[in-house]
Amino acid sequence: MDEHLVGLKPVIRGIWVDEWTVPIAQVNWRFQWLWLYAFVHPRSGQTYWWILPYVNIRLFNKVLADFAQHFGIGEKKQVVLVVDQAGWHTSEQVEIPEGMHLEFLPSHSPELQPAERLWTLTNEPIANRSFETLDEVEEVLIQRCRQILDQPDFVRGLTNFSWWSELAA
Repeated sequence: MDEHLVGLKPVIRGIWVDEWTVPIAQVNWRFQWLWLYAFVHPRSGQTYWWILPYVNIRLFNKVLADFAQHFGIGEKKQVVLVVDQAGWHTSEQVEIPEGMHLEFLPSHSPELQPAERLWTLTNEPIANRSFETLDEVEEVLIQRCRQILDQPDFVRGLTNFSWWSELAA
């Protein structure tokens, strides 16, 4: 599980053009944000998404509760959720649902987090684009997350690190 900041500040990527073309990117720098919360099961490629206005302990608790309810996590179905050491993950105020166990990654190690690999996919339809409102960004992200939901084989290939399966066995 991981969170990703997206918003009206554009995601800029290089593009290929012929040598006679000058690439032009429309940029409208504004600092308004959304947070994309992503859960991924590396072995199956299944994903689960939330788009929220910010991150904090209260929202993280709601997301965990919803995730647990949606997937029937409880006494008979146990889940280990791998998260980074963000303050809203490590606080004593975090309410961990029954059957859910948080496993914390070492500090500053995003390369170990399978969910980090999803951000290049979610950024693809918003890269090099300028949006007028957060609602426009959110609509594009909703469509993209739906597309990713329908591509579990691709997601599994991206997130199921060879050593990850050995740890989850």
